[in-house]
Amino acid sequence: MKILEKYKAIRSETIEICKLLQPDDYSIQVVKFASPAKWHLAHTTWFFETFILKENVANYKEFDPNFNFLFNSYYNHVGDRVLQANRGNLSRPSTDEVLAYRKYVDNKMLIYLQSNPPQIILDLVILGLNHEQQHQELLITDVKYMLGHNPLFPVFHADFNLTSDFNVQFGSVKIDAGIYEIGYQGDDFCYDNELGIHKVYIDSFKLENHLVTNGEYMEFMDNGGYSDFNLWLDEGWTWVNENTINAPLYWHKIDGEWHQYTLAGLKKVDRNALLSHVNYFEANAFAEWKGTRLPTEFEWEVASQKLNWGKRWEWTNSAYLPYPNFIKENGAVGEYNGKFMVNKMVLRGASVATSKNHSRDTYRNFFHPSERWQFTGIRLIKSNDGNI
Repeated sequence: MKILEKYKAIRSETIEICKLLQPDDYSIQVVKFASPAKWHLAHTTWFFETFILKENVANYKEFDPNFNFLFNSYYNHVGDRVLQANRGNLSRPSTDEVLAYRKYVDNKMLIYLQSNPPQIILDLVILGLNHEQQHQELLITDVKYMLGHNPLFPVFHADFNLTSDFNVQFGSVKIDAGIYEIGYQGDDFCYDNELGIHKVYIDSFKLENHLVTNGEYMEFMDNGGYSDFNLWLDEGWTWVNENTINAPLYWHKIDGEWHQYTLAGLKKVDRNALLSHVNYFEANAFAEWKGTRLPTEFEWEVASQKLNWGKRWEWTNSAYLPYPNFIKENGAVGEYNGKFMVNKMVLRGASVATSKNHSRDTYRNFFHPSERWQFTGIRLIKSNDGNI
């Protein structure tokens, strides 16, 4: 797909997601980490205006000079910004103004992209489009968090459940001990945190070719999983007790039966469907209860060609750290990944909310161990000896 068509298609996909929102939904922020839909619409537009148009178009006139302060996320190189927790305070500019901002920037971008810009700029445009796809997934999960904490449990769309997937393969895959190359090796786009190809030694292991289901996790819960400190990392045990956690996010026990909020409304938990919305602490405790463990991100990557993946972001047992020879770009773009390489765990794969053509087996997602509002799941190492 040519860059012009790709730009139009990806930008349009964001608008299509938002068409399911009601006017009052756009500005709500119920928690610090879940940004309002209006902010996502503006921030992804800010990226193109700030890094492409303002830097490369002669005499470019900003749509509104205040927007750099309002819609910058975490780029210190670009200047001051609204605190993340205060994004929901922005009742002004209105949603209509933000949509006009998107239209203004899109028109300028389409004109600029027809001027045959150099490859270095096109690479930055591709980064911006991948950045937008990341925000499309965040938009879906942030909207779910907002609606899921509404006591009416409103329906986003009747056909937008996203938690009704099932395992289609079972058994396990065997990986022999050996030295393997890790990291992205193709010619298409990848993030800088996937680069720095390096070799790792991996002992033989057997990895389950299916994800943990709701029913399996219920067994953990029924067996006192949330009340047995022996199963939990210390920080995880503190998190459980301080927040009175006894089930995955969005689960509610009603008349003795577990229900979960989905974007299609409140539904009974299907025991056979894939578990979702658990954090690293919960994933690790479940693995401990099963007498096994989570795979490292390197084990996951080596096994990925044999796995059926893509429905849930899968927690790994690897801290988010730079690969050998990782190079952080100069300037604001260098803030994209590198400065977050502390106190995070790596997730691999993709989820049902991930945008089309935005997944790779080398993709390194990362979140704090306590975070669970993404469509996260669990895959376990079955054994360490590799024997079937």
